[in-house]
Amino acid sequence: MSNDSGPAQGDPRDEIIEYLPAMRAFAMSLTRNSAAADDLVQDTIVKAWKNFDKFKEGTNLRAWLFMILRNTFYSSRRKAKREVADVDGAMAATLSEKPAHDGRLAMADFEKAFAQLSDEQREALILVGASGFSYEEAAETCKVAVGTIKSRINRARHRLAEIMELHEDEALELTDSATTAVVSASMQPRKSIA
Repeated sequence: MSNDSGPAQGDPRDEIIEYLPAMRAFAMSLTRNSAAADDLVQDTIVKAWKNFDKFKEGTNLRAWLFMILRNTFYSSRRKAKREVADVDGAMAATLSEKPAHDGRLAMADFEKAFAQLSDEQREALILVGASGFSYEEAAETCKVAVGTIKSRINRARHRLAEIMELHEDEALELTDSATTAVVSASMQPRKSIA
């Protein structure tokens, strides 16, 4: 009689730590607030841990975690519509900003341009451009068609170039590879890992 559990392959929960930096980056792109991003990642981990019995072993843990994070963000956003906004910017003024890039593009300029994109475009760029998701994985996470993800990314890249007044022949001088990947219009589609 064979042992159903097989040889110990390790608990998938142990892999969660690998995805924390990417989850925080995605949460930061959605919330645009460091403390809120940390809270969102923490809420995501708590929900994932409590619902780990629903995770199917052998499936994509990273995509599952990102879907929980995304759903948690949009659920909390719906609840927040009844809250008072930071109209005078007092809270926003207390937030820190990353240092500027070396070249022609300052991080502050990119953040302002990125903030002008729709939520859907920002999340698509972060998932595919910065987090390394394939188009298929991003589509599954966002519960849309692959073509929709491709379209959002294409429109977002063109909009970023327009906002930042970048021309096709103009090279970006960035030191941040994640930002370069998001902005780069020549990024090739990634193949899904089966």
